[in-house]
Amino acid sequence: MTLESIIIAGGGLAGATAARTLRAEGFQGNITVAAAEAHHPYIRPPLSKEYLLGKAGEDAVEVVPETWYAENNVNLRLGAPVAGVDPSARIVRYADGATERYGALLLATGAAPRQIPLPGSGLDGVTTFRTLDDSRRLRGQLAAGGRKVVLIGSGWIGMELAAAASTYGNEVTLLGLEEVPLGGAIGPDLGRFFRSLHEGYGVQFRLPASATEITGHAGSATGVLTNSGEHLPADVVVIAVGVVPDTALASSAGLEIRNGVLTDASLRTSAPDIFAAGDVANALHPFTGGHHRSEHWANALNGGKVAAKAMLGQEAVLDAIPYFYTDQFDVSMEYSGFPTLAAGSAPVIRGSLEAKEFVAFWQRDGRVVAGMNVNWPRTGKPGAQKTIKALISARSEVAAAALADAAVPFDQLIPEP
Repeated sequence: MTLESIIIAGGGLAGATAARTLRAEGFQGNITVAAAEAHHPYIRPPLSKEYLLGKAGEDAVEVVPETWYAENNVNLRLGAPVAGVDPSARIVRYADGATERYGALLLATGAAPRQIPLPGSGLDGVTTFRTLDDSRRLRGQLAAGGRKVVLIGSGWIGMELAAAASTYGNEVTLLGLEEVPLGGAIGPDLGRFFRSLHEGYGVQFRLPASATEITGHAGSATGVLTNSGEHLPADVVVIAVGVVPDTALASSAGLEIRNGVLTDASLRTSAPDIFAAGDVANALHPFTGGHHRSEHWANALNGGKVAAKAMLGQEAVLDAIPYFYTDQFDVSMEYSGFPTLAAGSAPVIRGSLEAKEFVAFWQRDGRVVAGMNVNWPRTGKPGAQKTIKALISARSEVAAAALADAAVPFDQLIPEP
């Protein structure tokens, strides 16, 4: 190994995982992790689930224990992100003015909440949702119950926050631009399943609808005005309309940008010895032959490992099948696959939506391209997720009738190698 210094711009899961992998692979040189936040690197899924609900403490969100960085001689710069990059000189400039030379640089700058020009968005009681501080603040607003909460956005985060707010005993209304919540992600049939789940717990929906103004009094939010003219009373308003990749640093360095930082399958960018991983990376995926940008934790975890190995000159590609999960009320769901390939096709269902226990398979040209399991036993040989990933990887045609038939064991669905 000839590298002497590796700098990681970003203190999230991808960046921390890369640092951990570098040390695990035997790299003895200097490692600097420059984080924009003052917190040690953490993972995001619990922020809208068990941490927000008070079921888990901050140890549940740590990537590694705080002591790991000093024990492994990793320089962790908290609240001092990389502010500039000179690729020709291989120098980064930090926000505090310090500079440092690198042998390899990893951009793991993540994503930021999408901003919408909404009058009243600066009022007290109005927030976006992305960080540990956001989750702490929202938990403080929701935990006592009895408040009126409006969620703007009908995607995964909006739905998870609606579930948490309702669980605390608040009056929750969710509005979004889709006809069906989550329709763009999993289609109308399963979107209606999640809507029905929420309505069973008292969540109200305004779909399709958009917010035109957040009303307020004495500096605090009092409600949300919709495009239909309806006024929804609110003490708490959460704007959850997605995120955008944080490409400012990469763009200023002259890297190729297209829905994120464009990379090859080994997460190399258009500049020598600069890599990108996590939410910010639009990486070439060997399975589809196209570029994909994923905002889920599994992508950040796998990307951090691949980038670290690639920086060390190892053969490594990000070829994992995308995966994520959600927990809402009494439903636990896992999903693997490629939503872009599944779009427009109706899922094949094994089990019962009414009983809240099923597996859904999406096919294209007879081949499984995505699948999700809801409240399905994770034990057994093989489990639903193992089967879904094996079917996707096999690229073999499978009869829809066999996918739907619970009498056909999962292991019989998987073609022989």
